[in-house]
Amino acid sequence: MTERKITRVRDVMKPLFDIVDGMVTVADALARMQYVETKCLIVDKRHDDDEYGIVLLSDIARHVLANDRAPERVNIYEVMSKPVVTVDPQMDIRYCARLFDRLSLSRAPVVENGKVIGIISFTDMVLKGMLS
Repeated sequence: MTERKITRVRDVMKPLFDIVDGMVTVADALARMQYVETKCLIVDKRHDDDEYGIVLLSDIARHVLANDRAPERVNIYEVMSKPVVTVDPQMDIRYCARLFDRLSLSRAPVVENGKVIGIISFTDMVLKGMLS
């Protein structure tokens, strides 16, 4: 019997992501967004005892676009989810996929030593993890 190679979250995560302040407007955050392929924005901590937040592009569609709100008048903190579930970079992607399924997540920040180092999604796990 051969030993199965473990694929870790670190191996398949996207290391480039956008991090924004919760006080910026949705319009400003989208205008400055460089990594659209992550389909989310990480909301930075305001201080050491705070937690990270996340805004998915689908959150903006649901809470801003669908409600006909002006993105120039809505702050990121109004549509973010906080605190956000984070994933350890050493986690096996099989367990990460189970966590996502159990909690109905589509993506999550990867946190190491209290800092976000990447974003992981179901897509990353399937396309990069299963095909490698």
